[in-house]
Amino acid sequence: MNVADVMGPLVAAGLGEGTPVRLTCWDGSELGPSDSPLQLTITSPHALRRLLWAPNQLGFARAYVSGDILIGGDLLAALAVLEQSADPEFGPGVVIDGSTRRAIVKAALRLGVVGPPPRPPAEESRLGGLRYSKSRAAQAIAHHYDVGNDFYELVLGPTMAYSCAYYGQEPGPAFGLDEAQLEKCDLVSSKLGLKPGMRVLDVGCGWGTFVCNAARQYGVEAVGITLSREQADYARRRAIEEGVADKVEIRVQDYRDVHDERYDAIASIGMAEHVGRAMLPTYSADLFALLNPGGRLLNHAISRRPGPVGRFSRTSFIDRYVFPDGELESLAVMVGALEDAGFEVRDVESLREHYALTLRAWVGNLEANWDRAVQLSSAGRARVWRLYMAGSVLAFEGNRIGVNQVLAVRPEARGLSGMPRSRACLLAPAVSSGA
Repeated sequence: MNVADVMGPLVAAGLGEGTPVRLTCWDGSELGPSDSPLQLTITSPHALRRLLWAPNQLGFARAYVSGDILIGGDLLAALAVLEQSADPEFGPGVVIDGSTRRAIVKAALRLGVVGPPPRPPAEESRLGGLRYSKSRAAQAIAHHYDVGNDFYELVLGPTMAYSCAYYGQEPGPAFGLDEAQLEKCDLVSSKLGLKPGMRVLDVGCGWGTFVCNAARQYGVEAVGITLSREQADYARRRAIEEGVADKVEIRVQDYRDVHDERYDAIASIGMAEHVGRAMLPTYSADLFALLNPGGRLLNHAISRRPGPVGRFSRTSFIDRYVFPDGELESLAVMVGALEDAGFEVRDVESLREHYALTLRAWVGNLEANWDRAVQLSSAGRARVWRLYMAGSVLAFEGNRIGVNQVLAVRPEARGLSGMPRSRACLLAPAVSSGA
């Protein structure tokens, strides 16, 4: 009896009969066509134990992150096969229903590998405290972002911009990821109408890409806030290196603790996903209060498709390994929260296809620098990122999730917005300082 013969029915139960898969097991036995787009390697009997003790997406995630299950070949092609049996809410994985669980138990008994559950991988999040509390929010951010700036630079490239780029031109040798990220900064600046001397807040400033660009190109005074100390350290050094330290202030601060004098414009680029639906009213009201009348907010956020909100799951791959406590809201919910806070929404733009291109570039960077990425973090962390980003490519391309820029204004007295009357004027280049 070889392992592949025993595992074959289990794989078929999880993926569905007829799914093309090449299976290689820890004893060297193999099953399935060698040219299958989905190449699975089960390196250890721990994989079965993980599925047995956590018979859902979490078990599969633990087996994958720990290296007990490997996905070989072209990952995007493999995920295109896997997603046919995916949980529509949480992404790629095997379907662990009652029949699959019985198949797991049967296979474990036949192979004699029944035993206690292996320890979860070190890369799994372990948050404490009340959900939506400031201390827990800081833990969630640290889990995702404080894994080493050098690691992120391998993936994101020299701009260190960790949000959807803007491919206003066709990707090519003269216009790639770095150019698209800077064009995204200019797009945001144009929508905000930045001018020299304006005071700008960047909520969730990351590694300082936008604030440094805005200070250098448009002469604004910028404050960036983040809960990640590693991001803040990098952004401060960056401001010095780019000659804008006199115009840029970086703080480690929760958005709920910003009580400054009002700002002329606020950017929130890829931060609202961390807020959580219960806190959206607070988030929107706090940003409204921080703006001068006539001040603009640009909220750039990933969105889920409209429809009933699914039950929050702490056993999904995304929650345990990528964005703990993260929640996506539909565009309608986001717009509604901003309007309820007093904002007037003036423009909405979908960048869904742009994010798929961005993610493909990040996956390419990671795969091209795989050994170095593992050296800088861990094999498990690199696997998490590869699976998360490749799966997200398919999710954006398949319109299962989107990303939108919502431009809103805090109206002046008597309802005056101070906004241009046409979208063409709105998207005209912002006023550069000539720096």
